[in-house]
Amino acid sequence: MSHNFAESLARSHAQARAPWWREVYATAFPGFSVMSSVHNDGWAQRAGIDRVITLESGRTVTVDEKVRDKAWPDILWEYWSNRERKVAGWCAKDMACDYIAYAFIPTKTCYLLPALQMRKAWNTHGDEWINKAQTYTDGYRIVDADNGTYTTRSVAVPITISLSAIQEASVVKW
Repeated sequence: MSHNFAESLARSHAQARAPWWREVYATAFPGFSVMSSVHNDGWAQRAGIDRVITLESGRTVTVDEKVRDKAWPDILWEYWSNRERKVAGWCAKDMACDYIAYAFIPTKTCYLLPALQMRKAWNTHGDEWINKAQTYTDGYRIVDADNGTYTTRSVAVPITISLSAIQEASVVKW
């Protein structure tokens, strides 16, 4: 399966101005005060920060926003930002954001996923998910985004499996 990255990015930037983001963050974060967008290319954007939320306490929360315009039953875990050059995608590299906000427009649903636990879940399950996707097992699939001169690659993992892996990553046993 393939999609066009430039078109997806343009849709995502258009959605960044959507009024429903304020509702999402005001509902999700007690003490929500204000939010600001980070769209210009720079260290923050490259480190996975699309939005900065400021709480009444003065604390800031940083968010990387992912928007899908169809109600897919999965979350796309981008493991190659540039497959040809082997540049790690957002789930496979250190990022500066606190959360990944993963929104599905048709269902008006946004999953606020803790970035560090997502990274740990990827480190634990990524190879298994890719193997399942290569054989189209249990709803897993590989999704390539053609960017013209390079390809971004993700693995689609069912939402329930993604959430379970993230929850599992938040428990530490010793």
